Amino acid sequence: MTNQTKSQFIAVASITSELSAVMVVAKEISLAAANAKAIAFRAGDKAKGFQPITDFINELAKETIELVTNINIYALVLYRLTVNEFQKTVAYNKFELAAKLAGDAVYAKSMQEPVEHAKLSMQDCQRQFKRDVSQLLGQLEAVMHHARAARVIAANSRIEASQAGEYLQSLQAVAESVDKAAHTIHDNVQRCRIALSIYRNS
Repeated sequence: MTNQTKSQFIAVASITSELSAVMVVAKEISLAAANAKAIAFRAGDKAKGFQPITDFINELAKETIELVTNINIYALVLYRLTVNEFQKTVAYNKFELAAKLAGDAVYAKSMQEPVEHAKLSMQDCQRQFKRDVSQLLGQLEAVMHHARAARVIAANSRIEASQAGEYLQSLQAVAESVDKAAHTIHDNVQRCRIALSIYRNS
């Protein structure tokens, strides 16, 4: 296995792991939104400004889960492409070695076409991998955007929670959990982007 293929396998495995963690955290945000909605309902007018925020939190969580689900599909495609690229590289190396060993033999020229075909096939896999990496990076940026939006919502939640009287601590706990979750998602996705970015321009 080439070093390039190994690093691609490691990158894809790393992304899958990070995205699993993001999915767990996104589900936690969704649960936090449900809890906040229940608290805001009990608080009534004291948490009037907080009620629409819970809908935003829930919507963001749902959209993040959907995005991560789609990204996981892309990660699987990248894994399959890496396997395919490895197989094509092995085939190319074997054909190239056979052509060299043929030397000046009568059939040596007949090796040129399969060698060239194997090389083009391998390069096509490499180009496809780069294209899919670019698309995946775009989707990861969308998740980052959601994480940034969640942090803004968390900041607004703290302000609204301060008006909620005896429900202040409960609602602030929700705001803190959303902020923490958004920060975690941001960090996990950033690691995915770093793992992939070297392949976009390689």
